[in-house]
Amino acid sequence: MANPYDQAHELARVLKESEEFGKLKELHEVVNSDDVAKRMLDNFRQVQMELQQKQMQGAQISEEEIQNAQKQFELVQQHETISKLMEAEQRMSQVIGDINKIITEPLEELYGAQGEQGEGGQQ
Repeated sequence: MANPYDQAHELARVLKESEEFGKLKELHEVVNSDDVAKRMLDNFRQVQMELQQKQMQGAQISEEEIQNAQKQFELVQQHETISKLMEAEQRMSQVIGDINKIITEPLEELYGAQGEQGEGGQQ
């Protein structure tokens, strides 16, 4: 029987060698080596994190906070390298999301089949 932990480590290695990860790493290094770009991105992520925390706590987000976040977003989008980095992050996130769906298919099949039996009687 295959060891899922060994397979997970192999998957991590394959992801690390993927084109998506390589591009993400390259852009991350470029942004981090540019003090202005790094500061812009850090500020944007800080604003983003603060808004997410407020949302999770059920706190009201003011119009001013929304406008500030929008301005920060527009600012980082105008920086070509940061914009490319954010696109690369989205692509990598999509790959991981797709892989997660594949990994959880057996559970979905198991519980989905049980749910169908419970709802529609016997199969």
